[in-house]
Amino acid sequence: MANNTNLSPFHLAIQVRNLDEARNFYGEKMGFAEGRSSDQWIDFNMFGHQLVVHCNPALGIDGKVASINNGVDGHGVPVPHFGVVLTLDEWRTLATRVQSFIDHFIIEPYVRFEGEIGEQATMFFSDPSGNAIEFKAFQDRDTQLFAKE
Repeated sequence: MANNTNLSPFHLAIQVRNLDEARNFYGEKMGFAEGRSSDQWIDFNMFGHQLVVHCNPALGIDGKVASINNGVDGHGVPVPHFGVVLTLDEWRTLATRVQSFIDHFIIEPYVRFEGEIGEQATMFFSDPSGNAIEFKAFQDRDTQLFAKE
């Protein structure tokens, strides 16, 4: 695979139950810079990508977005989920940061597929609205991200 340094930023819009809660989670706790916003949505800079949270009052004060789990490497991986593939150093730094405020990981930080093609550091957790987030890293993401052999 070619070098990924020229990847275009993605744009992802997700629903949240409360904008103030989302601002606290993504802005304050996760440390993502806030961009444009309104009384119905907020843009965040998620490692150079545009994450937009849109308020869905139908979720209610205690509501969560729906998901299912699929088995991967002996764990229940939530679907849908989103995230960013980081460098190992970025992943380690983020893992330390989120362990200071995430009370419940869906999947604790660990290395999956150890010793196999696709070996990766990964962690899963949810935002307060139940949106599942995965951050992962490879030793060499340019060659390992889509490797089959």
